Amino acid sequence: MVSVSQIAPSAPLRSRKRAPASPRKRLAILGATGSIGRSCAQVIAAAPDRFSVVSVAGGRDGAALAKCAIELKAEFAALADPAGYADLKAGLAGFEIEISVGPEAVKEAALRSADLVVAAIVGAAGLEPTFAAIAAGRTVALANKETLVCAGAAVMETARRVGSTVLPMDSEHNALFQAIGARDPQTIETMTITASGGPFREWSAERISAATREQALTHPNWVMGPKVTIDSAGLMNKGLELIEAHHLFGLPADRLDVVVHPQSIVHGFIAFADGSLIAGMASPDMRTPIAHCLAYPERIASGVRPPDLAALGRLTFERADLKRFPALSLAIEALRTGGGAPTALNAANEIAVAAFLNRRIGFGDIARLVAKTLSAMTEAGELGAPADIAEALAIHHIALDRTASLLA
Repeated sequence: MVSVSQIAPSAPLRSRKRAPASPRKRLAILGATGSIGRSCAQVIAAAPDRFSVVSVAGGRDGAALAKCAIELKAEFAALADPAGYADLKAGLAGFEIEISVGPEAVKEAALRSADLVVAAIVGAAGLEPTFAAIAAGRTVALANKETLVCAGAAVMETARRVGSTVLPMDSEHNALFQAIGARDPQTIETMTITASGGPFREWSAERISAATREQALTHPNWVMGPKVTIDSAGLMNKGLELIEAHHLFGLPADRLDVVVHPQSIVHGFIAFADGSLIAGMASPDMRTPIAHCLAYPERIASGVRPPDLAALGRLTFERADLKRFPALSLAIEALRTGGGAPTALNAANEIAVAAFLNRRIGFGDIARLVAKTLSAMTEAGELGAPADIAEALAIHHIALDRTASLLA
């Protein structure tokens, strides 16, 4: 596992001679049909001699996965939902691409012989295949934050034990990873991730609570899938990212922070013991952290221009308002509580966000429903620390059931 204590010192400067061509890096892309998967395809297309794709995996859209597999010249395509098998088969008719369906097929995609596994399946559905890749000692580029939110201690301990490398692909954690460099992690005072503030940054609590589906899905800076976009609108995503950072970098909750940065240029920064503040900056485009992870430890073009700071004029920062964004407060409290609280938080949030997207509850009800689930599970003594993936999934399913019951 790559951790802040294992990052090699920067290489000395050398002349600009072209390095000898290296073999293509073999990639497995889990969540190939989502926004991260599509951005991966763009980076790969811009560097066709650098990568080959051994497997792709998707959720339920067989036609989309077939198109993706053809575009990436994948050897194997796996679809989680068997209902999409006919579309996948029809879309790949005439192509020599293996296909399979069901959760075990997705796990098989994760375990194909790859140099790097991109873990970009949204939600807890990504936990098992991502963990399978890590347990097998694969290098994993992690864009599925729920894996560490649900079972961070077990996942990272397994990575340490088997020697798996975990590269953070979320823009915030990737910025922090780059900002650490070769610096001693023991000298870190605080790590801070930034939030754009989403579409409701300047709204009152009452107006936020009454926000419509369409308003919540209109993000000012990023183009993401619907679930992540709703999480971003309520700042739940920042809470999940704090939990992820805790496991990735080993810092306690009181040394992790969130600030609102509307321009989305600074993605994270680290304060060191000597008073230095090192920031990771990039344009708000996921192709930048994707290119960093795909080519690591080398650098390749991502197709994204670096920010023009003079043209921007200024960058602004403000404290996150926990009263107007109670979902962030719930996530911070779950991080501090530990045990199974983050696992239950994530599961309850998945149900609540789906209910909002289906117009069953209001936007303000998302945080209220999550809070009720956590309270009920605390009273029932159901939030013990999961010792392994199986226990994490058990807590996850209990939380799903409790949230669904409260919703009903």
